[in-house]
Amino acid sequence: MWPDRRLIDRFNIEFPIVLAPMAGAIDAEMAIAVAEGGGLASLPCAMLSAEKAREQVNIVRQRVTAPVNLNFFCHKAVDADPAREATWRQRLAPYYREHGLDPNAPVNAANRAPFDEAFCGVVEELKPEVVSFHFGLPEPKLLQRVKATGAIVLSSATTVKEAIWLEENGADVIIAQGAEAGGHRGMFLTENIAEQPGTFALVPQVVDAVKVPVIAAGGIADGRGIAAAFALGAAGVQIGTAYLRCPESKVSAAARVALAQASDESTVITNVMTGRPARGVANRVMREVGPISPDAPAFPHAATGLGPLKAAAEKQGRVDFTNLWAGQAVRMGKEMPAAELTRALAGAALARMSQLAG
Repeated sequence: MWPDRRLIDRFNIEFPIVLAPMAGAIDAEMAIAVAEGGGLASLPCAMLSAEKAREQVNIVRQRVTAPVNLNFFCHKAVDADPAREATWRQRLAPYYREHGLDPNAPVNAANRAPFDEAFCGVVEELKPEVVSFHFGLPEPKLLQRVKATGAIVLSSATTVKEAIWLEENGADVIIAQGAEAGGHRGMFLTENIAEQPGTFALVPQVVDAVKVPVIAAGGIADGRGIAAAFALGAAGVQIGTAYLRCPESKVSAAARVALAQASDESTVITNVMTGRPARGVANRVMREVGPISPDAPAFPHAATGLGPLKAAAEKQGRVDFTNLWAGQAVRMGKEMPAAELTRALAGAALARMSQLAG
């Protein structure tokens, strides 16, 4: 019934639906549920240690025999800039005082580690069926080792130029991430968020420019969106925001309320939360300091100063400093088990494609 079965056959999954690897919002529980529903399980590893990533994979392996996708960041690590950090702390100082916190007190540094030797060792040891990257690809030697395990390599492109680069440098499948998508922009050849095309414009142009299968990502949250992606030439879809209100999601109770109340106008692209452009539901600090601020330290160091504020506000049931990463289709999210949602998405897509064909 699916017009393009390349990903179904290559990933050995029932439905061409990839769980978006949403760092901090999901873990093995969500991955297992989506696998049980027939989609591709994804585990976000960017905020984990190598040991924790190994533990998460083992949990999935114990529960399901389905393939798993391990996701990593490929950003170039940047040392913290003390002067810029001080300016940032000064900008956030009124919030610290409001919450009875000392803006000069030492805090734990934000942890978003790029793919390295340790993570490569985890991939070689555990041999996940799929390995995906954000912000490009790792250095050639590491990528060669990943591919030697037999893993299928995915990476995100936000422009046609990035998609061509990814194909030329070893990606087996390309995720075309439109501007509607939640979370960090996968951009790595440009920093201009104003020029990023939307999913509907990006996907067919990427499909025309590369030979490898293309996964559509951004603003897809129901069967209509999946059917549209296939009409544009995609071989599959990556969905994240639609799963955020599932019981397996790790977002807080306050975050669930904010997501449930969000509308099509609620999300913005901001650099305030981490120092790198990402789309999320606007919160207090994003509105008052950003959404784009020149004071925000480089990724991921902007998150360091926000850590104590996030913890203090969340204790009061507020998400004023919490990164609620979500795409523009946030209001289309469902409160149902993730396995059930995966099957419902696939069924609705097949029904819509059947209507269009008939």
